[in-house]
Amino acid sequence: MKSDRRDFLKTSSLLASASMIGTGISLPSTDTLVRATKHARMKLSFRPYTLELKHVFTIATSSRTTTPVMLTEIEYDGITAFGEASMPPYLGESHETASAFLSKIDLSKHENPFELETILKDVDAIAPGNPAAKAAVDIALHDLVGRLLNQPWYNVWGFDKQATPYTSFTIGIDTEEVVRQKTREAEEFKILKVKLGRDTDKMMIETIRSVTDKPICVDVNQGWKDRSFALDAIHWLKEKGVVFVEQPMPKESIDDMAWLTERSPLPTFGDESIQGLADVKKAYGVYSGVNIKLMKCGGMREAHKMLMLARSLGMKVMLGCMTETSCAISAASHLSPMVDFADLDGALLISNDAFDGTKIIDGRVTLTDRPGIGVKKIR
Repeated sequence: MKSDRRDFLKTSSLLASASMIGTGISLPSTDTLVRATKHARMKLSFRPYTLELKHVFTIATSSRTTTPVMLTEIEYDGITAFGEASMPPYLGESHETASAFLSKIDLSKHENPFELETILKDVDAIAPGNPAAKAAVDIALHDLVGRLLNQPWYNVWGFDKQATPYTSFTIGIDTEEVVRQKTREAEEFKILKVKLGRDTDKMMIETIRSVTDKPICVDVNQGWKDRSFALDAIHWLKEKGVVFVEQPMPKESIDDMAWLTERSPLPTFGDESIQGLADVKKAYGVYSGVNIKLMKCGGMREAHKMLMLARSLGMKVMLGCMTETSCAISAASHLSPMVDFADLDGALLISNDAFDGTKIIDGRVTLTDRPGIGVKKIR
């Protein structure tokens, strides 16, 4: 009985620490943490991996059939935790840049893995940029802390597992035949996300409407340059059952975007214009909401701060992704109970997922009970 009581007190102490992680309160020192008394050290490793897309993925500015990612692992006291950097070429990171950056990180100098703020600040200071590579470390650290606590992160943050949203399924720009095929393949999803921004916009929407009448959201990827054209297009899209418009104009067109948002019959979301925490406040009054992506902001910790700031400003929040394995998708999914819209279909667009984690069941983001970010390595 005494042993059971000691174990209970240890678990209670760690869970109390977990609640502090979500609020930014300083955690207890190393000697108060059960694991840290063993004087273990964290060891970071990484390996390049290439995602194979099921279809050619085309947006307003580019097309691709693969996405380079870097998979990370942190070993600590017999536990292995996982992270991921997804690096679409148009964002400027690669296997080479990620490898160069990650090679400079020495986690062994940090004795307490619960000191996420200190560790991630140290990682961030190594070099500017590299947000996806930094996210790979951030995700693995969060996975490790969750595993040490034996708790999934939605519990650590105090979010309701049952409150997850439906996720959209992305249909890239393509021919009418392929668009119809993709639409039929997305039958289980309750909302579709359609890439626009070229001269095929109306064809894309009309083709999808020939197959289904389910709600659509659109991502223009900065493809519309004239605000009057954009406003007319949004009015037409509303008539076609579109529910919101993502990044309709170039991120530099701040005044035009504010003008458009004020007049738009649909909510507008900033994507390319939203990187980290500072961009959320800048987006207030320019967009109706923000799209938060772990690969752009540097990981789970920054994303959580962005989410809370956006909510405090009364803005809508969308949780997005790149083409990713279920590792990064699972990490993001722990934030999903607090967002208005989710676009977490990245692992469904690839044929060689390396992890088992968060599932999309009947179109809804469905979290597991596993600790950390909730993944198992399968490749």
